[in-house]
Amino acid sequence: MNAKLRYLLFVPLAAAFFFIAAFPASTNANHAWGNYHWARTANPFTIKVIDSMATAWDDNLDAAISDWNASSVMNVTKEAGASDNTTRRQCRPVKGKVRSCNYTYGTNGWLGLAQIWANGSHITQGTAKMNDSYLSSGYTETNRQHVICQEIGHDWGLDHQDESGADLNTCMDYDDALGNPDPNQHDYLQLETIYAHLDSSSTIGAAPEAFINANLSKQGQWGSLLRTSANGHTSLFVRNFGGGNKVFTFVHWAK
Repeated sequence: MNAKLRYLLFVPLAAAFFFIAAFPASTNANHAWGNYHWARTANPFTIKVIDSMATAWDDNLDAAISDWNASSVMNVTKEAGASDNTTRRQCRPVKGKVRSCNYTYGTNGWLGLAQIWANGSHITQGTAKMNDSYLSSGYTETNRQHVICQEIGHDWGLDHQDESGADLNTCMDYDDALGNPDPNQHDYLQLETIYAHLDSSSTIGAAPEAFINANLSKQGQWGSLLRTSANGHTSLFVRNFGGGNKVFTFVHWAK
Protein backbone atom coordinates (compact mmCIF):
# COMPACT_ATOMS: atom_id res chain seq x y z
CA MET A 1 0.00 0.00 0.00
CA ASN A 2 1.20 3.52 -0.69
CA ALA A 3 2.73 4.72 2.58
CA LYS A 4 1.04 8.09 2.18
CA LEU A 5 -2.46 6.63 2.36
CA ARG A 6 -4.63 6.45 5.43
CA TYR A 7 -8.26 5.79 6.18
CA LEU A 8 -10.43 8.55 7.51
CA LEU A 9 -13.67 7.76 9.25
CA PHE A 10 -15.84 10.84 9.83
CA VAL A 11 -18.41 9.97 12.46
CA PRO A 12 -21.03 12.63 13.30
CA LEU A 13 -22.66 11.45 16.53
CA ALA A 14 -24.92 13.12 19.09
CA ALA A 15 -23.07 11.71 22.11
CA ALA A 16 -19.78 10.17 23.22
CA PHE A 17 -17.60 7.95 21.02
CA PHE A 18 -16.76 4.48 22.28
CA PHE A 19 -13.41 3.05 21.21
CA ILE A 20 -13.23 -0.74 21.00
CA ALA A 21 -10.33 -3.15 20.59
CA ALA A 22 -10.53 -6.49 18.82
CA PHE A 23 -11.91 -9.68 20.34
CA PRO A 24 -11.79 -13.20 18.90
CA ALA A 25 -14.89 -14.29 17.01
CA SER A 26 -15.54 -17.03 19.55
CA THR A 27 -16.28 -14.50 22.31
CA ASN A 28 -19.17 -12.12 22.69
CA ALA A 29 -18.89 -9.40 20.07
CA ASN A 30 -17.76 -6.04 21.36
CA HIS A 31 -16.93 -3.53 18.65
CA ALA A 32 -19.77 -1.00 18.61
CA TRP A 33 -20.02 2.74 19.25
CA GLY A 34 -21.65 2.71 22.67
CA ASN A 35 -25.40 2.23 22.14
CA TYR A 36 -25.80 4.00 18.78
CA HIS A 37 -28.27 2.25 16.49
CA TRP A 38 -31.10 2.69 14.01
CA ALA A 39 -34.38 2.85 15.95
CA ARG A 40 -36.97 0.30 14.82
CA THR A 41 -40.01 -1.48 16.21
CA ALA A 42 -39.23 -5.01 14.98
CA ASN A 43 -36.38 -7.22 13.77
CA PRO A 44 -35.30 -7.73 11.10
CA PHE A 45 -35.72 -4.10 10.04
CA THR A 46 -35.32 -2.74 6.52
CA ILE A 47 -32.62 -0.18 5.78
CA LYS A 48 -32.11 1.21 2.27
CA VAL A 49 -28.74 2.00 0.72
CA ILE A 50 -29.01 4.61 -2.04
CA ASP A 51 -26.85 3.73 -5.04
CA SER A 52 -25.06 6.92 -6.07
CA MET A 53 -22.10 5.09 -7.53
CA ALA A 54 -20.63 4.87 -11.01
CA THR A 55 -21.16 1.66 -12.98
CA ALA A 56 -17.66 0.41 -12.16
CA TRP A 57 -18.66 0.14 -8.49
CA ASP A 58 -22.06 -1.52 -8.97
CA ASP A 59 -20.78 -5.07 -8.38
CA ASN A 60 -18.93 -3.94 -5.25
CA LEU A 61 -22.01 -2.25 -3.83
CA ASP A 62 -24.18 -5.27 -4.61
CA ALA A 63 -21.71 -7.57 -2.84
CA ALA A 64 -21.54 -5.33 0.24
CA ILE A 65 -25.32 -5.12 0.45
CA SER A 66 -25.57 -8.89 0.12
CA ASP A 67 -22.99 -9.39 2.87
CA TRP A 68 -24.69 -7.10 5.37
CA ASN A 69 -28.14 -8.41 4.43
CA ALA A 70 -26.97 -11.79 5.75
CA SER A 71 -27.38 -10.38 9.26
CA SER A 72 -30.35 -11.85 11.12
CA VAL A 73 -31.47 -8.41 12.34
CA MET A 74 -31.32 -6.38 9.12
CA ASN A 75 -32.89 -6.38 5.66
CA VAL A 76 -30.49 -4.29 3.60
CA THR A 77 -31.86 -3.26 0.22
CA LYS A 78 -30.58 -1.10 -2.63
CA GLU A 79 -32.43 1.99 -3.84
CA ALA A 80 -31.62 3.59 -7.18
CA GLY A 81 -30.16 7.07 -6.87
CA ALA A 82 -28.64 9.77 -9.04
CA SER A 83 -25.05 9.06 -10.07
CA ASP A 84 -24.04 12.26 -11.84
CA ASN A 85 -20.74 13.87 -10.85
CA THR A 86 -22.32 16.52 -8.64
CA THR A 87 -24.37 13.99 -6.66
CA ARG A 88 -21.41 11.68 -6.16
CA ARG A 89 -19.10 14.53 -5.16
CA GLN A 90 -21.53 15.98 -2.62
CA CYS A 91 -22.90 12.61 -1.44
CA ARG A 92 -25.60 14.30 0.61
CA PRO A 93 -27.34 12.20 3.27
CA VAL A 94 -31.03 11.29 3.18
CA LYS A 95 -33.04 10.92 6.37
CA GLY A 96 -33.58 7.32 7.37
CA LYS A 97 -31.24 5.94 4.69
CA VAL A 98 -27.59 5.41 3.79
CA ARG A 99 -26.13 6.88 0.60
CA SER A 100 -23.09 5.21 -0.99
CA CYS A 101 -20.90 7.24 -3.38
CA ASN A 102 -17.64 7.12 -5.27
CA TYR A 103 -15.78 10.07 -6.73
CA THR A 104 -12.29 11.46 -7.29
CA TYR A 105 -12.29 13.24 -3.94
CA GLY A 106 -8.59 14.10 -4.31
CA THR A 107 -5.20 12.87 -3.11
CA ASN A 108 -6.08 13.88 0.45
CA GLY A 109 -4.85 10.72 2.18
CA TRP A 110 -8.06 8.72 2.64
CA LEU A 111 -9.39 5.74 0.73
CA GLY A 112 -12.88 5.62 2.22
CA LEU A 113 -14.94 7.32 4.88
CA ALA A 114 -18.28 6.94 6.60
CA GLN A 115 -20.41 9.70 8.08
CA ILE A 116 -23.11 8.95 10.62
CA TRP A 117 -25.67 11.37 12.05
CA ALA A 118 -27.30 10.54 15.38
CA ASN A 119 -29.91 12.23 17.52
CA GLY A 120 -29.50 10.95 21.04
CA SER A 121 -28.57 7.29 20.64
CA HIS A 122 -30.47 6.88 17.37
CA ILE A 123 -28.75 6.99 14.00
CA THR A 124 -30.86 9.02 11.58
CA GLN A 125 -28.87 8.96 8.32
CA GLY A 126 -25.50 7.99 6.94
CA THR A 127 -23.14 8.10 3.99
CA ALA A 128 -20.25 5.99 2.72
CA LYS A 129 -17.66 7.42 0.31
CA MET A 130 -15.00 5.67 -1.78
CA ASN A 131 -12.13 7.79 -3.08
CA ASP A 132 -11.40 7.05 -6.73
CA SER A 133 -8.36 9.32 -6.65
CA TYR A 134 -6.66 6.23 -5.21
CA LEU A 135 -9.01 3.29 -5.73
CA SER A 136 -9.49 3.68 -9.49
CA SER A 137 -5.97 2.35 -10.16
CA GLY A 138 -3.39 0.28 -8.31
CA TYR A 139 -5.96 -1.51 -6.14
CA THR A 140 -7.52 -4.92 -6.73
CA GLU A 141 -11.20 -5.77 -6.60
CA THR A 142 -10.55 -7.35 -3.20
CA ASN A 143 -9.04 -4.08 -1.95
CA ARG A 144 -12.01 -2.09 -3.21
CA GLN A 145 -14.44 -4.56 -1.66
CA HIS A 146 -12.68 -4.35 1.70
CA VAL A 147 -13.10 -0.56 1.70
CA ILE A 148 -16.77 -0.42 0.68
CA CYS A 149 -17.73 -3.26 3.02
CA GLN A 150 -16.10 -1.43 5.93
CA GLU A 151 -17.51 2.01 5.21
CA ILE A 152 -21.08 0.72 4.88
CA GLY A 153 -20.56 -1.45 7.97
CA HIS A 154 -19.77 1.65 10.02
CA ASP A 155 -23.19 3.04 9.12
CA TRP A 156 -24.86 0.26 11.14
CA GLY A 157 -23.00 1.24 14.33
CA LEU A 158 -20.00 -1.07 13.97
CA ASP A 159 -16.50 -0.02 14.94
CA HIS A 160 -13.29 -1.67 13.78
CA GLN A 161 -12.47 -5.04 15.27
CA ASP A 162 -8.79 -4.07 15.21
CA GLU A 163 -6.69 -1.04 14.24
CA SER A 164 -3.18 -2.47 14.50
CA GLY A 165 -2.93 -3.80 10.95
CA ALA A 166 -3.61 -7.36 12.08
CA ASP A 167 -5.63 -9.64 9.81
CA LEU A 168 -8.80 -10.83 11.55
CA ASN A 169 -10.49 -12.06 8.37
CA THR A 170 -13.07 -9.28 8.31
CA CYS A 171 -13.56 -6.08 6.36
CA MET A 172 -13.99 -4.39 9.74
CA ASP A 173 -10.27 -4.69 10.54
CA TYR A 174 -7.37 -2.56 9.30
CA ASP A 175 -5.61 -5.47 7.59
CA ASP A 176 -2.60 -3.80 5.95
CA ALA A 177 -3.17 -5.80 2.76
CA LEU A 178 -6.85 -4.78 2.47
CA GLY A 179 -7.43 -8.47 1.84
CA ASN A 180 -10.80 -9.11 3.51
CA PRO A 181 -13.80 -8.34 1.31
CA ASP A 182 -16.50 -9.61 3.70
CA PRO A 183 -17.67 -9.39 7.32
CA ASN A 184 -17.04 -12.32 9.64
CA GLN A 185 -19.23 -14.01 12.24
CA HIS A 186 -17.96 -11.63 14.90
CA ASP A 187 -19.54 -8.70 12.99
CA TYR A 188 -22.89 -10.46 12.75
CA LEU A 189 -22.79 -11.23 16.48
CA GLN A 190 -22.14 -7.57 17.22
CA LEU A 191 -25.11 -6.52 15.11
CA GLU A 192 -27.29 -8.95 17.07
CA THR A 193 -26.05 -7.29 20.28
CA ILE A 194 -26.60 -3.75 18.99
CA TYR A 195 -30.14 -4.55 17.84
CA ALA A 196 -31.16 -6.89 20.67
CA HIS A 197 -33.76 -4.44 22.02
CA LEU A 198 -36.66 -2.81 20.19
CA ASP A 199 -37.71 0.85 20.08
CA SER A 200 -41.12 2.47 20.22
CA SER A 201 -40.69 4.28 16.90
CA SER A 202 -38.59 4.35 13.74
CA THR A 203 -35.30 6.16 13.54
CA ILE A 204 -35.86 9.43 11.68
CA GLY A 205 -35.31 12.36 14.02
CA ALA A 206 -34.63 16.08 14.00
CA ALA A 207 -31.26 17.79 14.28
CA PRO A 208 -29.95 21.34 13.72
CA GLU A 209 -29.21 22.19 10.09
CA ALA A 210 -25.69 23.31 10.96
CA PHE A 211 -25.03 19.84 12.37
CA ILE A 212 -26.59 17.96 9.45
CA ASN A 213 -24.89 20.06 6.78
CA ALA A 214 -21.53 20.66 8.45
CA ASN A 215 -18.53 20.74 6.13
CA LEU A 216 -16.04 18.24 7.57
CA SER A 217 -13.81 17.62 4.58
CA LYS A 218 -10.63 19.19 5.98
CA GLN A 219 -8.68 18.54 9.16
CA GLY A 220 -9.11 22.13 10.29
CA GLN A 221 -12.88 21.49 10.43
CA TRP A 222 -12.64 18.46 12.71
CA GLY A 223 -12.49 20.45 15.95
CA SER A 224 -10.34 19.57 18.97
CA LEU A 225 -8.01 16.60 19.27
CA LEU A 226 -9.23 14.29 22.04
CA ARG A 227 -6.54 11.63 21.89
CA THR A 228 -3.95 9.87 19.77
CA SER A 229 -3.05 6.20 20.21
CA ALA A 230 0.33 5.33 21.72
CA ASN A 231 1.65 4.08 18.40
CA GLY A 232 0.44 7.20 16.59
CA HIS A 233 -1.73 5.22 14.16
CA THR A 234 -5.10 6.63 15.21
CA SER A 235 -6.46 9.96 16.44
CA LEU A 236 -9.86 11.19 17.57
CA PHE A 237 -11.17 14.73 17.06
CA VAL A 238 -14.45 16.28 18.21
CA ARG A 239 -16.45 19.26 17.01
CA ASN A 240 -19.26 20.33 19.33
CA PHE A 241 -22.43 21.85 17.84
CA GLY A 242 -24.17 22.27 21.19
CA GLY A 243 -27.37 20.69 22.41
CA GLY A 244 -25.73 17.28 22.62
CA ASN A 245 -24.83 17.31 18.92
CA LYS A 246 -21.18 16.57 18.28
CA VAL A 247 -19.13 15.52 15.29
CA PHE A 248 -16.42 12.97 15.96
CA THR A 249 -13.69 12.43 13.39
CA PHE A 250 -11.83 9.18 13.77
CA VAL A 251 -8.60 9.07 11.75
CA HIS A 252 -6.34 6.15 10.89
CA TRP A 253 -2.98 7.56 9.87
CA ALA A 254 -0.43 5.91 7.63
CA LYS A 255 2.36 3.99 9.36
